[in-house]
Parts: sequence; C-alpha cells; structure tokens
Amino acid sequence: MKTQKSSLEFYHFPVMLSEVLKVSSPDKGGLFIDCTFGAGGYSKAILKFPNTKVIGIDRDKTVVPLAKSFENKFQNRFEFLNLKFSELDKLSENNNFADNIIFDLGLSSIQLNNLKRGFSFKSKEKLDMKMGLSDISAQDVVNKLSETKLKLIIKTLGEEKEASKIAKNIVLARAEKKITKVDQLVRIIEKSKKKNYSVKIDPSTKTFQALRIFVNKEITELINGIIKATKLLKPGGKILVISFHSIEDKIVKYFFNNFSSNKSKPSRYFPEDNNENLILFEKYSNKIITASESEIKKNKPSRSAKLRFAVRNKNEFFFTDNLLKKFKKYTDIEAINV
Repeated sequence: MKTQKSSLEFYHFPVMLSEVLKVSSPDKGGLFIDCTFGAGGYSKAILKFPNTKVIGIDRDKTVVPLAKSFENKFQNRFEFLNLKFSELDKLSENNNFADNIIFDLGLSSIQLNNLKRGFSFKSKEKLDMKMGLSDISAQDVVNKLSETKLKLIIKTLGEEKEASKIAKNIVLARAEKKITKVDQLVRIIEKSKKKNYSVKIDPSTKTFQALRIFVNKEITELINGIIKATKLLKPGGKILVISFHSIEDKIVKYFFNNFSSNKSKPSRYFPEDNNENLILFEKYSNKIITASESEIKKNKPSRSAKLRFAVRNKNEFFFTDNLLKKFKKYTDIEAINV
C-alpha cells in the first residue's frame, strides 16, 4: 500500500534532488539540516537512508502539520523548528555537529500556488508576500514608502530597468486609491513598462521579486544564514545552496570562493598577515551545477536554479562581518523602515 501524500507534497518538486543527494551522500549517514523544509522533498529523500537524521527548518507556519507528520513517522530521526535562517544559532550552543546543511532559496510552490498569499501576479487577492515571521507586507511597502525608496528597492533588488516609472505610477495610483490587491499592482506595472515582445517573462516579475525580497529581508537572511550554518558544520561537512537569481548567486559565490583554501587573501578587509587562519572551506572549484534538461521539462522553475557547495575545513570558526560589508548596499535597503 502506497503512503498517501499530503496536499502540500502533491504540487511541490524539490529542485535538483538527485544532484543534492549525490553531493551530500546520505548513504553514508549523518545529521542533515534542511533549512528550507517546505513540502519536505529533500528531508523525505534523505530519511530513506537508515543512518540519517534531519533537522527541518522553515519560517512558514503552514508547513507545520506536514512537519509534525514527519516527526511521527521518523521518530528520533526528524525534528522541525519554525525559524528563519538568521536564527540557526538557536539549534545548538555547540559547534561542529552537522554533516550537511541545505538551502533551497527558491520561492516554494506551496507559497506561489496559494493565491491568497499574494506572491503570484496571477492572483487577485490581498497584496501580501510574507513568507512567515515577517513584520511587514507588500501592501505596506507600496502604500507607505516614498517614490525614491520604492525606486531604489525595485531597481536594486529586482534589477528592474524601468523602476523609476513603476515607482512614480505606484505613488500616483495610491494617491487616488489605496493599493490592496495584487491585480491593482499588476495593472500599474503593465502601464509603466514598455512592451517588449522578445522578452518572455511577465512584466511584473522583477518588481514582484524586489518586493518579496524586501518584505522577507531575504538578502540579510541569506548572509546571516550561511555564516551561521558554516559554524554548525563538522570538518568535512558540506553546505549546499541552490539559488535562483543573480544577487543570491553573487553572495554564495563570493562567500565560498573568498573563504576557501585556494584564496591567499580572502578579502581586502582582512589584515595582510595570518590569512591562512581566516579560511573556512577547503579548496573551492567554483563549478555551478544546474538542472538536467529532463528536470527542466517537468519543472520549469528549475531552469534558473544554480547549485553551489563548499566543504568545511578544520580551522576554528570565526564570524565574518566582511560578507556583510561586501553586500551592504543590499542589506541597507532591506533595513529601510516602513
């Protein structure tokens, strides 16, 4: 008799699952931290191997019932915590206990397919975009921030070339009527952008990306998350990150590349001497792993996914605020008060 799937599992595809399993080697056992539990795709696959344990993390409370079912099914082998990436240090006061830590930074299909949450520009529901444990909504952002700040968010976090006109039209529209629904914002964006039939993505894509990142402080969470995850890794343990847009990938690439043993001077912010002690990872090859053609056919969002991983060395952990300094322009924007 087949195990019945929950409604969450039915429409969720864990991106590059086979590649993640190949890199993390659950057949060897060990403790895994699944930092984006979602519908449990990675956790479920890892727990099929008998000598594994998984700690599932997610900021989204809607996944709690599914996580509870995992805890019941995999007693003493699975634990769930409703936390953000930046709270990973709450897992343990001890360092060096995890064998593999996995981040899938993509917007969950659970969130995207629930039109009431306002992530999809196909929705006509409330403009929300909160992933969970968020203090503000997208509705707060578009109705309260100045035109200058809106432009900065949309241009920088969404990499939207027509941010100026979009911000201007948002301010004009809200002066007449408060922007509360997704389709209101979509119409404003479509009115603001020049028609370009050669571009296949929806006109709202980049603005929605920017607002979602800002609402959930995704850049700040990622930076703090990968630093704190590195602290939890055993020597030889691996950190795996699947990113979906260029800002995320820049951060992950910089961190892995500039704090690995094949870099003699990890950062211009570091002092010139004793740089060999300021290394967190073994030699980093900088090779990106992408989804197979067969996976892309089944799950289109996987076409933009990039998997990078790094291996922890034996050096003592040090907290690197250099990563925060490097990407300060993004974290400063996320720190804007609404």
